[in-house]
Amino acid sequence: MNFAIVRYILGWILKFEAGFMLLPALTGLLYGEIKDALVYGGTAILCFIIGHFLSRKKPVKFQLYTREGFTSVALGWIVLSISGALPFVFTGDIPNYIDALFETISGFTTTGASILSDVEALSKANIFWRSFTHWIGGMGVFVFIMAILPLMGGSTMNLMRAESPGPSVGKLVPRVRDTAKLLYILYLGITIIGVIVLCLCGVNLFDSLTTIFGTVGTGGFGIYNDSMAGFSPLAQNVVTIFMILSGINYTFYYCLLRRQIKEAFSIEEVIWYLVIIFASVTAISIDIRYMYGSLAETIRHAFFQVGSIITTTGFSTVDFDQWTQMSKTILVILMFIGACAGSTGGGIKVSRIVLLFKSIGKELSMMIHPRMVKKIKLDGHSVPHEVMRSTNVFMAVYIVILFVSVLLIGVDEYDFTTNFTAVAATLNNIGPGLELVGPTQNFGHFSAFSKLVLMFDMLAGRLELFPMLIIFVPACWKKY
Repeated sequence: MNFAIVRYILGWILKFEAGFMLLPALTGLLYGEIKDALVYGGTAILCFIIGHFLSRKKPVKFQLYTREGFTSVALGWIVLSISGALPFVFTGDIPNYIDALFETISGFTTTGASILSDVEALSKANIFWRSFTHWIGGMGVFVFIMAILPLMGGSTMNLMRAESPGPSVGKLVPRVRDTAKLLYILYLGITIIGVIVLCLCGVNLFDSLTTIFGTVGTGGFGIYNDSMAGFSPLAQNVVTIFMILSGINYTFYYCLLRRQIKEAFSIEEVIWYLVIIFASVTAISIDIRYMYGSLAETIRHAFFQVGSIITTTGFSTVDFDQWTQMSKTILVILMFIGACAGSTGGGIKVSRIVLLFKSIGKELSMMIHPRMVKKIKLDGHSVPHEVMRSTNVFMAVYIVILFVSVLLIGVDEYDFTTNFTAVAATLNNIGPGLELVGPTQNFGHFSAFSKLVLMFDMLAGRLELFPMLIIFVPACWKKY
């Protein structure tokens, strides 16, 4: 292990977080919340000082191998969350540090699970920071740092692989830094367009910003106690569109920018993603057709909730826990499927689901024709054996973490639906589940131990499991 490079990267993370905290400090000043502004300013200074101390000495060896990449990403997100929770405690809005850490990890991992029963009681500065953590975590803080700093050149691909959601990560352009810049330009562009459109719908600037942070980052922290229910139908439709757009693989947008229209719309994962959405909306609309006043209202709520769940955003316009069993079952299935690889969404990812079904089809065909040679293809290209192996291993580890977590939080003696959907909602970075963790409920009633388990699930789900597991392997910490 090259400890020097890990220390150096953690230092830069804290310095960037210090810069991020200046925005809620400015928000506090604008709204006359002087105490909160001073808290964020003071925390920013503290983060910068510690970050400067860690990064003041450059490593002798800048080579970043997979071990350092995964470890740096895992520790980076933990450090980011530990320091990011401090303002909630210092301002007194969330005095319990475990609760503040849960809320912060939920924010950075774009989960949206909350321990708060009254969101509107928070100060404007805390609401802004809480929502802004979604935007920071959506594309990834390491991708942001790579877009700004040269750091370690080509070896930073290991950082991007560890942080980016999906079964495989490649370069959109030859240089990693240029890829990171391009991703953030697209991300920022969608954010700005979303804010402008929401403002045109009559939503004030603050609400537009904080809502779009959670929409484009697929986070889902509501800024009101009823989440999105109080917004106009037009604003809800806009959020629905931007949630679905944010769940699409960013390679799709890159192809559109390069005017490769045919290539963009031939991406198999995107096609299946849209098919799943429309099929789910159709099934749910038929199933709940008598619950609302008109067909248009039914379709609007169905589209919103399907878009919110499959993209793992977690906003809600209605209490879908009151829907029929079939509709709730569809939503739970969508929790596990998740969005596209290379998007800001969580879950297993559509591409993995497609590969698994193709793998099943191949095995069935080979049982009938044992001597047949059949390759699994995606987007017209043969899928390497390493990708299929990693997909299968991911699914095995995913299932183990899922059921071990359900077992562990069972100590709180809540019903199985609550426990299972709580783990599903955190491991898939969604937010709301069913029963006691439904869209009108929160996670505040869990014990400190269960919250720690769910925090691990949120981080593991956001970082594709392995970066969070590798730090528990003793061999990982051995010096070269």
